[in-house]
Amino acid sequence: MRLPGHDLSRFPVRRRAAHPVTTPDWDLDDFRAAVTDLQDEIAERVAVEDLRRAETVLVERLHEPQFAAVLSATPDGLAESVQRLLLELHNYRPNERSSAHNLPALVRIYLLSRIESAWWRDTPPYVTNADLLAATDLVDLDPLRRAGRLNFRYRRQATTLPARAVRAAERLCWPNRAPRTAGLRFTRARPEVVTLINDLATRYAQRSPRRTPPLWVTSLARSVEHQHRLRSLGYAAVLPSSHCTGYGIDLEMTWLRRRGAGDRLAAVLLERQRAGDVNLIDEGQAWHLCLSPTAAADLRRDLPAELIG
Repeated sequence: MRLPGHDLSRFPVRRRAAHPVTTPDWDLDDFRAAVTDLQDEIAERVAVEDLRRAETVLVERLHEPQFAAVLSATPDGLAESVQRLLLELHNYRPNERSSAHNLPALVRIYLLSRIESAWWRDTPPYVTNADLLAATDLVDLDPLRRAGRLNFRYRRQATTLPARAVRAAERLCWPNRAPRTAGLRFTRARPEVVTLINDLATRYAQRSPRRTPPLWVTSLARSVEHQHRLRSLGYAAVLPSSHCTGYGIDLEMTWLRRRGAGDRLAAVLLERQRAGDVNLIDEGQAWHLCLSPTAAADLRRDLPAELIG
């Protein structure tokens, strides 16, 4: 869908590559800094309801080299990536479920997620819930948890009325016992992602005093079908998404901050981003991260025996 009134001829259309992703011209530090600058510019120059002005700023800025290098490497290419962002803004409705609490936040989340779209552009997504549940390249967390192989916490989504009643009672009686999240709809993940989270949890625990709340995972692999459902419910669930290729992770942060532990986890995550292992997006209650192709390959070479196959 093309929004009227904007000349996008300056954005060349790039066809999807059939070869592995290489990033010789990327400077992700520059890209992230440019995203922050653009977010601040929109916040300063654009009134809350002035969608037209926000679109104009985006069209003026996104042809700049630091944006074009990453957006051109996505499956959509530069022109279509800009169109998708304009459409996201056009359809944006603020609500309590969305991690994008305003238009500048939506722009930041969308643009930073394009790093991941470019990283995994040649990896097919799990299209339906059935595809995800049948995928042989994913492992189930529940048996690993029962075997004591996980260093992190998660909970399944409550799907029955009795389970929801128990969850509601727990929140009433012990409000800080667990994060206020729906839980995992799918307890499946790539083995290298499980290895990464275990390592993050270990490093976080090593820097924390006793009785510090644990690292808590709130979302892992999702299908495109489920991503569309989240969008219909008002969540800022962008497409394409690294969750739908199995490389996206959401970690609870607000719960940890309330208990004085958020900064320690943030420091561990930022170190991994500086090393090029992950991409991070601060989404408020949760921090989203995505494993990079280089880090995934390294982790895949040294998978623990229980995660192989």
